[in-house]
Amino acid sequence: MPTWDPERYLQFADDRARPYLDLIAQVPIAPTKIVDLGCGPGHLTRHLRARWPEAQVLGIDSSAEMIEQAFRENTDGLANYDIADVATWTPDAPADLIISNALFQWVPDQLDVIERLLGYLNDGGVFALQVPNNSTSGTHKNIFAVADDPRFTEQLREVRRFPRLEAADYLEFFAKRGFATNAWSTTYLHVLDGEDPVYEWLAGSGVRPYLEAFTDDDLREQFADELKKRLKDAYPPGPWGTVLPFRRTFAVASPTTEHH
Repeated sequence: MPTWDPERYLQFADDRARPYLDLIAQVPIAPTKIVDLGCGPGHLTRHLRARWPEAQVLGIDSSAEMIEQAFRENTDGLANYDIADVATWTPDAPADLIISNALFQWVPDQLDVIERLLGYLNDGGVFALQVPNNSTSGTHKNIFAVADDPRFTEQLREVRRFPRLEAADYLEFFAKRGFATNAWSTTYLHVLDGEDPVYEWLAGSGVRPYLEAFTDDDLREQFADELKKRLKDAYPPGPWGTVLPFRRTFAVASPTTEHH
């Protein structure tokens, strides 16, 4: 897992929050115990609180930097945070809602991990997730093209490329386990400002593992410069800003009568 820079990640906080709002809007229950997997710096907890004012919220993230910021800025007496790797983390108690925003693409064998965590839902509990789904998009084609440059392949050989899971894959996974599943995909058109806005967006998330894999600072800079150039060509600025299409996949799994 990469290390995380909360300040850089939050550079596009409003744009990154939109899918979370769309996800929680589809949760069909009123949970009293919520686990937020991959909670980052805790900036989205307020959206859970706005919808469910009495719920206890536990945010889990593997990044010490993110959790430190979450604690530093937390003024919510019903919210708590902990550092843990979701791949191996075990809840202390069952939850009514386990929710995850832009986490599971980072988790190897994510479906095995999700299946294990389903066992920690209370009766009638819901599992809700959102993942970026851009492995075939222009952004990732350019990332992969630069990463495959012979100058960089040796330094980047250990970097894991994100899997491609569609809404139908999550629907099948949850349905086979007795859940009524609301699954869909949405492409957001983010209008960005700045000199290299698409690169800056990606550098806060999907490009971080590549940048951190370099032990040679000069090669890292060459990689970044080449990627900036490609992204600027692929996403040229328009009169109102640079438009970044960003596709995300969602699934909200609720127990059916048979599941109970």
